[in-house]
Amino acid sequence: MSKKEKKNTASSADTHPAADTKEKEYSTLNLGPTHPATHGIFQNVLKMDGEIIHDAVSTIGYIHRAFEKLAERRPYAQITTLTDRMNYCSSPINNMGWHMTVEKLIKAELPKRAEYMRVIIMELSRIADHIICNTIIGQDTGATTGFLYLFQWREKIYDIFEDICGARLTTNIGRIGGFDRDFPAKTWDKIRAFVKEYPKAFTEFSNLLERNKIFMDRTIMCGPISGERALEYSFTGPNLRAAGVDYDVRVMNPYSSYQDFDFIVPVGTQGDTYDRFMVRQEEMWQSLRIIEQALKNMPDGATHANIPDFFLPPKEEVYNNMEALIYHFKIVMGETDVPKGEVYHCVEGGNGELGFYLISDGGRTPFRLHFRRPCFIYYQAYPEMIKGGMLSDAILTMSSMNVIAGELDA
Repeated sequence: MSKKEKKNTASSADTHPAADTKEKEYSTLNLGPTHPATHGIFQNVLKMDGEIIHDAVSTIGYIHRAFEKLAERRPYAQITTLTDRMNYCSSPINNMGWHMTVEKLIKAELPKRAEYMRVIIMELSRIADHIICNTIIGQDTGATTGFLYLFQWREKIYDIFEDICGARLTTNIGRIGGFDRDFPAKTWDKIRAFVKEYPKAFTEFSNLLERNKIFMDRTIMCGPISGERALEYSFTGPNLRAAGVDYDVRVMNPYSSYQDFDFIVPVGTQGDTYDRFMVRQEEMWQSLRIIEQALKNMPDGATHANIPDFFLPPKEEVYNNMEALIYHFKIVMGETDVPKGEVYHCVEGGNGELGFYLISDGGRTPFRLHFRRPCFIYYQAYPEMIKGGMLSDAILTMSSMNVIAGELDA
């Protein structure tokens, strides 16, 4: 090519710079707020480069139910039904966390038996919560068998709840001060049977996935987050422990006699989907271990604190005793005054630190009440965790974080 031809070629390129500097085209994808992919009513607006996520913006507010404001207009005993509807996959933990908050305010002393009974119910709830999370992780990688197989054991846990309180999902279980009565004999038998029989089924589920090459390839380094970054986002629970941070409310700030129990707090290293899955797997084993100890060392005695202002007396006493009738009327009609004070109490929920910040002005309803919902806090990190990954990995990451819409958007 002559010098003249080279010059002409160069000038031709100069007149069409778009050929070399054309901007990359992106597409916008609304991930949600429909339920099938997102497992709840919330939305992520994704900026996509093909199937790669270039950027993401999360939006919530589609099912906002104003639980905190509703609670500020209700008597303390009636707020339990609102806590059911946050993380509804393990609602008894929410119930008992709220009861403990009120007990801290009124300085109630619970019998040891009531505390051990609470531990059993809370750990059964944790197992039910983790069954849902981990089987759905498997489902979202295309492994349906484990999901269908293990869910029947979640139903067995709900059978136990139904025996105790008559409800399965939104349980309203327990009372401020403990339980309204001891568990029926058949319920104790069901709890012992579950502890004995579940390990075999759970081992089979573990063998399906834990060392499965396809499952590991799909989950390892999917949606990772470092321990330092997780702490900056105020992560708690399995999502924080999967990132290598050894923090569990049951150990750091024991409640309901958790200091009496011997168990291990599992931690991961990479904070990815596989670590989150494995941490929950081990936590189920530890929950079984805690329940076994509670059954073995169950104390005798009462199942409720001596706080007649909050405990409905037996019906036969209400029908025959004027004082019992008065207490019954005051509790049902929400006419029990609560001391002035400001308290915060937290429990280790299925998703992390579930806290209740309560301010009382001495009236019959809370002056101010705030729920610390772990989902709402760690969901803020979701856009960062999925950037640069595939669209299919975004679904899997969300499943492994166990984002529950009722808790996210309370």
